[in-house]
Amino acid sequence: MPLSNRRTLTQYLIEQRRRFPQASGELNALILDVSIACKAIAHSVAFGALGDPSTRHIAVGGQINVQGEEQKVLDVVSNEFFIKITEWSGHLAGMASEEMDKPYQIPPPYQRGKYLLVFDPLDGSSNIDVNVSVGSIFSILRAPQDAVDSGRDLVEADFLQPGATQVAAGYALYGPVTMFVLTVGSGVAGFTLDPNLGEFKLTHPDIRVPEDTHEFAINSSNSRFWEPPVKRYVDECLAGKTGPRGRDFNMRWIASMVAEAHRILMRGGVFMYPRDTKDPAKPGRLRLLYEANPVGMLIEQAGGRASTGRQPVLGVKPSSLHQRIGFVFGSKNEVERIERYHHEPASRDAGNPLFVERSLFRD
Repeated sequence: MPLSNRRTLTQYLIEQRRRFPQASGELNALILDVSIACKAIAHSVAFGALGDPSTRHIAVGGQINVQGEEQKVLDVVSNEFFIKITEWSGHLAGMASEEMDKPYQIPPPYQRGKYLLVFDPLDGSSNIDVNVSVGSIFSILRAPQDAVDSGRDLVEADFLQPGATQVAAGYALYGPVTMFVLTVGSGVAGFTLDPNLGEFKLTHPDIRVPEDTHEFAINSSNSRFWEPPVKRYVDECLAGKTGPRGRDFNMRWIASMVAEAHRILMRGGVFMYPRDTKDPAKPGRLRLLYEANPVGMLIEQAGGRASTGRQPVLGVKPSSLHQRIGFVFGSKNEVERIERYHHEPASRDAGNPLFVERSLFRD
């Protein structure tokens, strides 16, 4: 289809709104604000080491965020874009971010709205220096009605909603092209930024995740910390045609979840960042509210499956704003296999010869 005939993000959202005649249009407007923030971030990311002159007034990075991770300059810049572009419009009651310890209150004199915005402003920012694709992830929730009615300040508990309650979710990918991938609860659509017009154009109207795959993504350097079900699954994949799966698998690892999720949405696969024993204080590496839940909603809306490894991730009741969790998502049949391995008796895994220690010096 010629680029000029493709629908814009605005046109797509209008079509979606027509399915709900009673809708006010506030959700559409909020999503468009988010897309503008993502365009601004894409512009800054594109400057790379040259630096974006329009953001030199913003405080530099180097500080430690609530996650215990060093903030990059673009982490701070991206967080600021999300705040400044969405806070004024009257659609939000508040927001929360990976880069902020506490919920962000909409400041006076701005009007407050009925939605909550939760986001990771720049996922994969550690890859900026090596020019690997990075992105932004966002989730939209409804604010508690009493907070909307009273106008009270939001507290952490207001954001602790299961992923199944999300109104919309998506991400922007800043790669060779900038893409905006979105679900409003009726499938998944992908939009590509037209640099000539500055508009997101619909290029992937009905993204579907294949049910089967021959690719998996996992950080194999953590293999000594994996639980037996994960070891079993990976070893079976690595055994290839001569193993119990009877076919060869390819392994991928980008270390940028937006890029990993995008690859899976485009061609299938499984991503695993499972719970492990590396740090007993952390039941997982990825954040539930602004990483696992929005990506999980996208994957499930595209026909895939998103899980903790043991249960659907969208059913998990959050316990804290920056809660970490194990996360497995992708092609439905493979994720269900991993869940099945977690639910089978441990003795079966323990007796699997694939997990016997191999050494020339074994007793």
